[in-house]
Amino acid sequence: MTFKSKSIGEICFTIALAILCVLIFLLIAYPLYFIIIASISDSVLVSTGKVLLFPKGVSFFGYGEIFNDSRIWVGYRNTILYTVAGTAVNLLVTLPAAYVLSRKEFKAGKIIMFAFVFTMFFNGGLIPTYLLMKDLNIINTIWVFIVPFCVNVFYLIIARTFFENSLPKEVYEAAAMDGCSHFTYFIKVALPLSKALISVVGLYYLVGHWNDFFTGLIYIRSNELQPLQIVLRDILLSNQVFSSGAGSGGGAGGYAQRYADQIKYGVIIISTLPILTVYPFIQKYFDKGVMIGSVKG
Repeated sequence: MTFKSKSIGEICFTIALAILCVLIFLLIAYPLYFIIIASISDSVLVSTGKVLLFPKGVSFFGYGEIFNDSRIWVGYRNTILYTVAGTAVNLLVTLPAAYVLSRKEFKAGKIIMFAFVFTMFFNGGLIPTYLLMKDLNIINTIWVFIVPFCVNVFYLIIARTFFENSLPKEVYEAAAMDGCSHFTYFIKVALPLSKALISVVGLYYLVGHWNDFFTGLIYIRSNELQPLQIVLRDILLSNQVFSSGAGSGGGAGGYAQRYADQIKYGVIIISTLPILTVYPFIQKYFDKGVMIGSVKG
C-alpha cells in the first residue's frame, strides 16, 4: 500500500506513530547524550542547568584524573578477566544442564529442576553464604567471582525451554539413527542451532559479571583483586570528600568542585562503554533470542 492510497485517518495514525517513536527515542537517547557532554563540560555550568544540548567550558580534566589513577587499569584488567572467565563457565555449565533437563527420557529431570527452582525463592542469606565461601577458601580470590554463581536458574529455564521447543525431536531421531550419542548431538547439532540462545544468555551473564559490585564489596579485601565497579566507587567517594574541601582548604575544595561532575559522569561513561561496544555485534541474535520461551500461537 503506497502513501497516496492511504486514507486520511491512516496517514494521521502513521504520522502520530512516527512522532511517538521519535519522542521515545529521545527519552532514551538524551540521558546518555547528556552524560557524554556533561563529562567534558564545566561542572558549575552543568549544575546550574546551562548545559542542555552542547558542551560548555570544554575540559578533559575529569578523564585525565580518572585515567591517571592506576587503580582504573587494575580494575579493568580484573573485571575483564572475571567477565570473560565467568561468562565462559556460566555457558559451560548452563547449556549442558539445560539440554539434559530438556530431555523427556531423563526421568530425574523434574526433581532436579524443582531443586533449581527452589533456590529462586529461598536462599541461606548473606551470613551463611559468607561462611560457606570462607570454608571453601575462595574469599579474596578470583574464584569467588566465578564458581559460586556459575548457574543462574532463570537463564537455565530459558535455555531448557529453547531446547524443548525449538529443536524438533525428529532431528535427534535422525541423528540417533546415524549413531550420534547425546554428547555428539549436543556438540554438533544442538549448539550450532542455538546461536540466538547462546548470544542472549551469554550477554545477560556478561552484563551481570561486568556490573557485579556486591561480590567485590563483600568478599574481596585485596586492592589488586578489586573489580572496576569497586574502583570507580572509591574514586567517586574520594572525589566527593575532596570536592567538599575536607582536609585541604576551601581553595582546593572549590577547584575540585569545578570538575566534580566531570569525574562523576566520566566514571559512568568508562563503566558502560565496553558493554555498549559489544552489544551491536550480537544484536542480530538478540532480536531473535529475546523471544525464547514466549507463547507461540
